[in-house]
Amino acid sequence: MGQFRPWSILVLLLCLSFSCCLSFVEDKRELELDVSYSALNGTVIESYSDGNLISTESVELIFDFSETKSGDNLELFGIEIGDGRDPIEISAQTGSLISIEFTEHGIYDVIVYAMDERGNQEKLTLTIRIDLRIEWVEEETSDPSTLTFDPSPSNGGEHPIMIEVKSTVENPSLIEDLGGGQSVQFTWKIIDENGDTCQSNSDQVNDGESVTWDTIHFNTKLIHDLSIDYDEGQDYISVNQTISIIYNSD
Repeated sequence: MGQFRPWSILVLLLCLSFSCCLSFVEDKRELELDVSYSALNGTVIESYSDGNLISTESVELIFDFSETKSGDNLELFGIEIGDGRDPIEISAQTGSLISIEFTEHGIYDVIVYAMDERGNQEKLTLTIRIDLRIEWVEEETSDPSTLTFDPSPSNGGEHPIMIEVKSTVENPSLIEDLGGGQSVQFTWKIIDENGDTCQSNSDQVNDGESVTWDTIHFNTKLIHDLSIDYDEGQDYISVNQTISIIYNSD
């Protein structure tokens, strides 16, 4: 058996020492994105009086990043809306709530994200549905204005699935409680931008009474007009209409 020399032991100890110095456990600190929200849908409401836009009620959605955690200090929270607007970002040191306002109907694929001081980033895509409701009122007119509506989303995304139309025509009494007015015969028409009549409905409204047309329209890719045309009669009528542009609830 060969003799084990002292310098061999020294080399072995040095190798073990360097081996211990080179081995390490990676200190991985994960970023956990946790976002809650007030809602993922809403309805923009446009109100018109005698053909003029008088108000628009937008949709405000609030996103809460307060439950997001990281082993390192969080740097910022942000949201990419995807409709041409710049991303909205806030410092994680000063707040955790981000609100987004929507004034146009459509389907939005919104990206929420968080980033820590090391540059680690986590993202999540949320789909938001914004419908549109048009409320239209005209008082005592013999020439009702045309209600024009555009079902195409301004963000170029998915089209709505349908349009709901509810139109009520009232023939107010000339002298309250005494009557004396005449009936009015008229026709509702939904006409697309090519001039084609998609739907129509004729009816008669007697003095002091009202009639309503409810219908659903599925052509959601062209601008449309909703009109009310006199066929016979001279009495003034009042009009109360609602157009709802609706996206898939899924």
